[in-house]
Parts: sequence; C-alpha cells; structure tokens
Amino acid sequence: MRYRLVGVLMLATLSLASVSFGQEKKKEPEPVKVKVGDVAPDFTLLAFDGKGVKPVSLHEYRGKKKVALAFFVFAFTGG
Repeated sequence: MRYRLVGVLMLATLSLASVSFGQEKKKEPEPVKVKVGDVAPDFTLLAFDGKGVKPVSLHEYRGKKKVALAFFVFAFTGG
C-alpha cells in the first residue's frame, strides 16, 4: 500500500511538471547557414575522455590547431 501511494504521488508530480514545462514557449533559434570554406561558428559540446565528461569549445583550438568537423546523422543508433 505504501509503495502504491509513493508511486501515485510520483506520477502526479511528474505529470504536473510536464504540464508546466510544456507551457513555456521559447523562440526557435535561427539556423546557422554555413557555406563550404566559411569559418565554423563557435560551439561547445561535452566530451568524454575516459574518466569524465568535460565541455570542449571550438574557440579553444582557434589559431592553435587545425580542426576537422564531421557530423554523423544517427551515429550509434542502429537506424
């Protein structure tokens, strides 16, 4: 009985939270239009180095190293 009550309370909390998040409307960011040969815009991604996750930004390498960007659609998803 106790576990059911806890489960029902958790479900109610999650459903209320999802309703409140659904009401926030954010303006969609404009897509970045990059042409071949353009300088890539700065961005930050999370990188896993085998020990932990840390943020890595493109501006950290600007002028120091050459960087090749590759994007794999649905990489490692099996689709």
